[in-house]
This record gives sequence, C-alpha cells and structure tokens, in this order.
Amino acid sequence: MENIMMDSINNRNHSNILLQEGIMILLSRWYALQMAIKNQWGGSDSLQKSHHLAANIFSLLSKSNEPVPVEDLENLLHESMLLTFNTEIEDGSIEEVAEQLMAIHEEYLLHKSS
Repeated sequence: MENIMMDSINNRNHSNILLQEGIMILLSRWYALQMAIKNQWGGSDSLQKSHHLAANIFSLLSKSNEPVPVEDLENLLHESMLLTFNTEIEDGSIEEVAEQLMAIHEEYLLHKSS
C-alpha cells in the first residue's frame, strides 16, 4: 500500500513539474510577452511580473481536475497583459497561447490520472 501511495505522489510531482515547464516554455516563446519584458512595459520588474503570470497560470491549471474553459485563460492573459504590462494585445496571440495552455493542461490531466 505504501508503494502505491508513493507512486501516486511521485506521479503527481512529476506531472506538476511537466506542467510548470510547459507553461514556462510557452510563455518564453510568446513574442508579445517577451517584448513587454524586454522593453519593461511593466516597469523594471517586468521579468518578475512574467514569473508571477506563470505562477498564476500554474495555480489555475494545477488545481483544476477538469479542462479549464479557454475563455478563462484568455481573460487571465488579457488582464495580465493589460494591467501588469500596460499592453493591449490584438494580434490573436492571446487566443493562440490560451489554446496551447489548454492542450498542456489536457496532457497534464491525462498524466496525472495515470
């Protein structure tokens, strides 16, 4: 019984690490966010603010055992870019990133349950 519990804990930890890495990689490739960081549109602590965004996304996705509606992810990304980085994104990338986050989350749910 103890081995089964340890396997479950290890699997959950591994799933969380994969989820965090997926979010970080995706955000590091998002041109609009990287421009906001590079140009410090959120102030001199723009990099830390991007880490905070990643943590918020991880928190939302890791706590949900069901797929998160794409609209919720789009709203989180839009509000963060607008309020944190003073940036209005109209190139469709918010929707693309939200869809990719959904795919990452679906993989996370599959991995977590196995």
